[in-house]
Amino acid sequence: QMQLVESGGGLVQAGGSLRLSCLASGRTFSSYAMGWFRQAPGKEREFVAAISRINKTPYYADSVKGRFTISRDNAKNTLYLQMNSLKPEDTAVYSCAAYSGSYYYDARNVGSWGQGTQVTVSS
Repeated sequence: QMQLVESGGGLVQAGGSLRLSCLASGRTFSSYAMGWFRQAPGKEREFVAAISRINKTPYYADSVKGRFTISRDNAKNTLYLQMNSLKPEDTAVYSCAAYSGSYYYDARNVGSWGQGTQVTVSS
């Protein structure tokens, strides 16, 4: 199983930006599609973004398209999520994910999870 450690969360005002990072270890990072999910209090976990393992093709939830950018540096075993134009509704715990399946929008296809990092956007 891959170990995933997120960093970069915090408190930001609406309209601001944050960059999340996820450092992977324990498996060959470049062999896995990777993604980000989030969970707000009282809500279901939801897909945010994913990136394929070789071509680095990105996939986004409609709610973040045009504001968030997912990227990966396979040489550094690190996944990123650049979040711009943040809104209060983006407030959630963001978790890094390594996929074991190919349908990226479904959390049941995730094989390894990070512990999560809190993002809070104030209005």
